[in-house]
Amino acid sequence: MIDNVMTLGMLILLQAVLGFDNLLYISIESKRAPVDKQAAVRSAGIMIAVALRIALLFVILRVITVFQDPIASIHQVGIVEGAFSVHSLVVLLGGVFIIYTATKEIWHMMGVEELGHGDKPPRSVASVVFWIVAMNVVFSFDSILSAMALTDVFWVMAAAIVAGGALMIWLSDRVTVFLEKNRMYEVLGLFILLVVGIMLVTEGGHLAHLTLFGREIMPMTKATFYFVIGIMVATDVVQSRYRKRLLAKRAGRGTGTAPA
Repeated sequence: MIDNVMTLGMLILLQAVLGFDNLLYISIESKRAPVDKQAAVRSAGIMIAVALRIALLFVILRVITVFQDPIASIHQVGIVEGAFSVHSLVVLLGGVFIIYTATKEIWHMMGVEELGHGDKPPRSVASVVFWIVAMNVVFSFDSILSAMALTDVFWVMAAAIVAGGALMIWLSDRVTVFLEKNRMYEVLGLFILLVVGIMLVTEGGHLAHLTLFGREIMPMTKATFYFVIGIMVATDVVQSRYRKRLLAKRAGRGTGTAPA
């Protein structure tokens, strides 16, 4: 029993670490819903996703080979080769979708709003909840397989998923409020999301043993991911402070009086 409790603590911590990228996606995606529905959308999306994650855990424990055995392959020798399983396809397509979403939002920030067209109209609540749940399922594969490497006790893994979901609900509102009050960090968030998509694409390609022009796709490790994110955050903080100093210096010059 003590071993199970210790493992549960480790799994909750693991859920928190692996859930960072998922949490960021939820915060950004929920902003597409009507303002008065955003908090409810985040909570509903996470709760539905937690239920599906537990169901997925139950299924994977019994038919894990179905998810890992190849169901399709491509063999263009010297150009592209690979054998795709359900797991690799979910991760690969999820990564492609996240890259598309992040790129589209970055493009929107650079072009549409600058031209004065204003913000995009909100989406329906059902649409936003659907995408939050769908992406949660994509992110869930890592956490479930990591949990299975630590224990085979179903209730321990299920309890960790529920605890992780509750933590995400609590943090999602705070992350969204932070981004709303600090709009300049939205760009940073979108670029982090772009890196998340790249990480998923490389992981999906590696799971499928995908090779392009004779070179195998290698996955981006979590250590590399967090290192890149750390550099991006540090660069953004330094640049923001430097910009404030420059603006303050220019403002001081602008209000200075000419010598008599």
